[in-house]
Amino acid sequence: MMLRPFAAALGLALAVCASTALAAADSAKPSPEAAAIEAETARAPVNETVHASHHSVSVDGKVIGYKATAGTLTLRDDDGKPVASMFYVAYVADGGRTDRPVTFLYNGGPGSASLWLHMASVAPIRVETASPKATGPAPYRLIPNGDSLIDKTDLVFLDAIGAGYSRPLGEAKGKDFWGVDQDIDAFARGVERYVELNGRWNSPKVIFGESYGTHRSAGLAYRLGEDGIHLNGVILLSTILNYGVRDAGFDRNLINLLPTYAAAAWYHDKLAAKPADLGLYLKEVRAYAEGPFAAALAKGDLISDAERDAVAAKLSSYTGLSVAYLKQSNLRLELSRFRKELLRDQRRTLGRYDMRFEGIDREAAGDSPENDPSDSGMSGAMIASFHDYVSGTLGYVTDLSYKPSNGDISRNWDWRHKPPGANYAQQSSDTALDLSAAMRRNPGLHLLSLNGYFDSATPFFGTEYDIAHMELDPVIRKNVQFAYYPSGHMVYLNPEALKMMKADLARYYDGLSKN
Repeated sequence: MMLRPFAAALGLALAVCASTALAAADSAKPSPEAAAIEAETARAPVNETVHASHHSVSVDGKVIGYKATAGTLTLRDDDGKPVASMFYVAYVADGGRTDRPVTFLYNGGPGSASLWLHMASVAPIRVETASPKATGPAPYRLIPNGDSLIDKTDLVFLDAIGAGYSRPLGEAKGKDFWGVDQDIDAFARGVERYVELNGRWNSPKVIFGESYGTHRSAGLAYRLGEDGIHLNGVILLSTILNYGVRDAGFDRNLINLLPTYAAAAWYHDKLAAKPADLGLYLKEVRAYAEGPFAAALAKGDLISDAERDAVAAKLSSYTGLSVAYLKQSNLRLELSRFRKELLRDQRRTLGRYDMRFEGIDREAAGDSPENDPSDSGMSGAMIASFHDYVSGTLGYVTDLSYKPSNGDISRNWDWRHKPPGANYAQQSSDTALDLSAAMRRNPGLHLLSLNGYFDSATPFFGTEYDIAHMELDPVIRKNVQFAYYPSGHMVYLNPEALKMMKADLARYYDGLSKN
C-alpha cells in the first residue's frame, strides 16, 4: 500500500526533473537568428570577393565618375587565422589618387547593417522617402544623390559581423564579435584590411558612425591610433558615447531629453506661444535643464512643495503637458510617456528616432506607443531598395541571407569595456574616454558632431554633455565642431537637412585638407 504514493511521488519528481532538463536544454539552444548565423558560417566566403562596376553622379554641377565595389574583407586573428568575412560597398572616384580622403561609414544598433547610411545619406545614390510621414509600399525610387560626399572623399560602407552579409568564419561564433571591445577589434581589422588591400596607407582617413556607430567610433579612434593609423577625422551622427547615464536611478538622461521634448512640442504646436527661432529657443531650454531642473531633480524627495510647483509649471511651458501630469510623474518625464502623452488628444503618438513622425495606436489609453513610426515608416523602403540595388545595379549575388538588423546581437551584447588607463572594465561603457585619449595622442584629429533637434533616441543635449566631459585641453578642444538640423536621428531623411548637412561636411573636409 505504501508503494503507490512513493511511486507517484517518484514519478512526479522524475517528471519535474525532466521538465527542468528540457527547459534548460531549450534555454541553451541558440535563438533562430543565432542558429541561422551559425548555419551560414560554413557558406561565408573565406576568399575575399570583389564585384566592381563603373558609374557617375552630378554633384554641385560637376559630373564625377566612380567605381562601386561590393565585396568582402577577410578578417584574421593575430595568428593569421580567418575569423570573419566583412561585407562592404565602396565608392572610389576616378583618378586613382591614393592621397584622397577615404571615409569608413557604418550604422549602429548594436546589430545593424550599414544600409541606412548607405541608402539615404551621402552615397552617390539615395532612396526617396516621404519623411516626416510614412513612406508607402513599393515601387520605391532610387535617385542620383546630388548631396553625395563622393566629391570630397571616397566612401566605404562596412557591415558589423552577424549583420548584413558579414559572417563569422571557421570555428568563430557570432558572440565572439558581439560586445563593445570585440566589435571595436573587428572594425579595426576591417579598416586596416581595406587600407592594406587598396594601398590607402597615405590617404587622409575619417570614420563616420551613426547611433551606436558613434559609440564604436570613439573606441575605434583610439584602437586605430594604437595600431599606427592616426585618423584625420571622426564624424559622429546622432551620438551616444556614455551608456552609464541611462542606468536606472540616475537623472542625467531626463535632463538630456528636456530640450528635445521642447523641440517636439514646438514642432507640433503644443506651446502657448511658439517662438519663431527654434535654435535660439532651445538655448533657453538648455539653460533651464542644466540649472533649475537639474537642481530640482537632485533634491529627490526633499524638494519643497513650492519648488515642485514652480518646476512643474516651467516644464509644462516647455513640453506642452499639463502641470498635473508632470507632478504625477514626479517631474521625471520618461521618454515613452512623453511620446504617448503629447498628442493623446489627437489619438496620435510620436516617433522615437524622429519626433516629427506621428503614429496611430490601437487605443489612446496606455503610457507607451505600440511602435516607433519613424522606424516602421521608412525601413521597408530602405531594405527593399538595398536588395534591388546591390543585386541589380552592383551585380553582387550571394546565397547568404541579408540581415538589416540582427536582434540576437543586441540581446547578447557584452557591454563591458575597459577605457584607456582604467584598472577595471565598466559594466555600462563610456567610450568618450577613448575618444578623449585618441585626441590627446593625435592632436591633429578633428571631431564633427551632427545632431537632429527631433531625435529622442540620442538627444543632442546628451551629446553636448558627453563631449563637454572629455576633459580636453583648449588647444585640442578647438578641433571639436557641432552642427544641428531640423530633423531626427537619421538627419538625412529630411531633404532640406541633408543639403545643410552636406554643406557642413564639405566645409569640414576642406578644413581637413588644410591641416
